[in-house]
Amino acid sequence: MNNLFRGLLAGYGAKKLGGGCFSTILVFVVLWVLLGQCGATYPPVEVNTALAVESVEVAPAPLAAQALP
Repeated sequence: MNNLFRGLLAGYGAKKLGGGCFSTILVFVVLWVLLGQCGATYPPVEVNTALAVESVEVAPAPLAAQALP
């Protein structure tokens, strides 16, 4: 989330939720941090290839099933 949009949302929320000067600043900081977590990227999860399932060979279908009508 870009900082301008994040600041506008945090400012609006702080104005609505904050009561006095100190609480408004505190609410702004809390909202700023919470909105900073939106869209955060996390490192990819490692996949253990040793536990991967082996490919299974499928037996061919019987000749009757392969015949055309």
